[in-house]
Amino acid sequence: MNYKERLKDLRIDNDITQTQLAEILGVKQAAISKYEKGIREYKIEDLIKLCEFYNVSSDYILGLPKGLDYPER
Repeated sequence: MNYKERLKDLRIDNDITQTQLAEILGVKQAAISKYEKGIREYKIEDLIKLCEFYNVSSDYILGLPKGLDYPER
């Protein structure tokens, strides 16, 4: 699983719409759609915001190290 799929899964697991996530990042919903389809890359600043919002590490989002478990809430 790549980091874009992991971020999409986090969004869905947390019952957040693309529109809601766009508001959190200060972008348009179309940008979130492009991120999730792999058309556009996330900015590092946005990845940091998402780590803080979802309360996960950047290692988890990036899949490092391999086999890192999803944190329990």
